[in-house]
Amino acid sequence: MKSSDIPEITRNINRDIRLLERIIRTLSDRAVTFDADDITERFNRTTTENSLFNFMNATINRLIQNGRIRTSETYTAALRSFRKFREGRDIPLDELDTDTIEAYEAFLRANGLVPNSISFYMRILRALYNRAVEAGITQQQKPFRHVYTGIDKTVKRALPISKIRQLRNLELSQSPALAYARDIFMLSFYLRGMSFIDMAFLRKTDLHNNRITYRRHKTGQQLTIACTPEMKTILNRYPGNASEYLLPIIPSNVTDERKAYRNQSYSINRRLKQIAVMLDITTPLTLYVA
Repeated sequence: MKSSDIPEITRNINRDIRLLERIIRTLSDRAVTFDADDITERFNRTTTENSLFNFMNATINRLIQNGRIRTSETYTAALRSFRKFREGRDIPLDELDTDTIEAYEAFLRANGLVPNSISFYMRILRALYNRAVEAGITQQQKPFRHVYTGIDKTVKRALPISKIRQLRNLELSQSPALAYARDIFMLSFYLRGMSFIDMAFLRKTDLHNNRITYRRHKTGQQLTIACTPEMKTILNRYPGNASEYLLPIIPSNVTDERKAYRNQSYSINRRLKQIAVMLDITTPLTLYVA
């Protein structure tokens, strides 16, 4: 054992002592007979429930069971981020204090995240923490009171039309993957900034009489857009799409369409970054992934 490990070991021992004292006090207040086995069983159960990672995983599983897939994905992203900050080390909910949360905020900032992205993770963690408080797993200590959890107004940075033309005319015949990413981005542009998820789930039947009619996944709003010659040119480059979908984003043989769509979004956005470097584009060249 290293001498540097002693402070953490001491904290763990003191934490366990406080938990044991609380369990004994709770059992005593109930005026029921209990023994060492009862205390041990309650201690082991509470220790498991009090784990932040365990609680987050349990919450994510319930969200999936309830069909709230999108929410479960955001919670999973927050868990992955916080686990990286902790270098894989779990933390009891009781120890989630202002110092830890402020250190996490500094970690996110040091990794290049903007305020809105940092706030995104903070709001998810706060919601999970409040769930644990409501469930009686931990006591409210307001660990998020010193970090930013608001939403700044995003400054829109339009891509100059000259760069749009450069992108459209860029010779990419020797790199089909980059050409495909460019085509999907241009389609999104022609489709009035349609989100990637809406593009991925466009069906061939949505295109009728030179018009595309679809419902936004995010709001359910129905929209109709004219299919322009530029859009037809791109669609004609991918005639071999065997699935029911208009675009070759989701293969016909996959079992998890949502996972396939997200994998495609990561791949396309990564290639768009390569194209941005090629064209010296400083404005983020990315697809909006809802």
